[in-house]
Amino acid sequence: MSRNINNIKTLVIVSILLALIVISLGAYTRLTHAGLGCPDWPGCYGLHDVPQTSKEILKAQAAFPDRPVEPQKAWNEMIHRYFAGALGILILIITFLSIKNREVGSPILLPLLILGVVTFQGALGMWTVTMKLMPIVVMGHLLGGLTTLCLLFLLYLRLKRFHIREENTQLRKCAKFGLIGIAILTAQIALGGWTSSNYAALVCTELPICQAGWENELTFENSFDLIPPERDTYEYGHLGHASRVTIHVMHRFGAIVTAIYLLWLAFFIMRKASSMFFQQTSIGLITVLFCQIGLGISNVWFSLPLSVAVAHNVVAACLMLTLILLTYGLQRKI
Repeated sequence: MSRNINNIKTLVIVSILLALIVISLGAYTRLTHAGLGCPDWPGCYGLHDVPQTSKEILKAQAAFPDRPVEPQKAWNEMIHRYFAGALGILILIITFLSIKNREVGSPILLPLLILGVVTFQGALGMWTVTMKLMPIVVMGHLLGGLTTLCLLFLLYLRLKRFHIREENTQLRKCAKFGLIGIAILTAQIALGGWTSSNYAALVCTELPICQAGWENELTFENSFDLIPPERDTYEYGHLGHASRVTIHVMHRFGAIVTAIYLLWLAFFIMRKASSMFFQQTSIGLITVLFCQIGLGISNVWFSLPLSVAVAHNVVAACLMLTLILLTYGLQRKI
């Protein structure tokens, strides 16, 4: 029976890797302005792939006259959908096997939760297209992908069933600080998603906060309205310059708060803990954090190069996984 649990664990590992790929492809699709590369869902101009022949292109243009066929953008979107669909199928298999092996200790509630989240994530993918890139939907889609990844990682930790031996009995109380860190990092990632979905990533071109005079442009009147005025499309943004500056500046302030807190947490755990697990995980958290800071600076310095911007999304996810590992270890300590 333990072999069945190991099989589920293997599928979960594959799902984690696939979820990271889906997050990467989602960021790539968004950053190449291909979110509406296919104006319908789940197909593309009524097809299962991208219109390629002249006949298919003419038919697609007749069906969607307001959306000219751009094959490269359409392929970016469809490849993302293919991988997301594969991840959904894999999670469905994991859920089925978990229920089947519940008598030998396989978790049930967590796989069911993951299945529910990935189902809702599919709906968000549809709404991203049908609501024409409404920022709250795009940000929700980003957070949904991150949530799916984190829950899969948590399922892996549950299946591994490890405990950490630690002499300091007071260290378990530090788990609450890890949970606070997860909340802060989640808020910062949401700010990043809001910045990206409102096309505000390039509005501040200087470091550390923004170009001179940014204080005079701050406005919170419409910058964080979750439900924007109705428009035909939200592609390329609908907010004015001042609102975009406000969003970007808040993301940078959030980055400063997040960095300070996570550095404090990592050094605090390193000072208190004696086990190699906590020492190494704290060092890992610091390393990934500095990598993320470097990518954020590079995005500004080099005007948002595609590879760096995609990496910024992926490393944010890795930072969250490292923080979850540290917090989980604090809770499972014996």
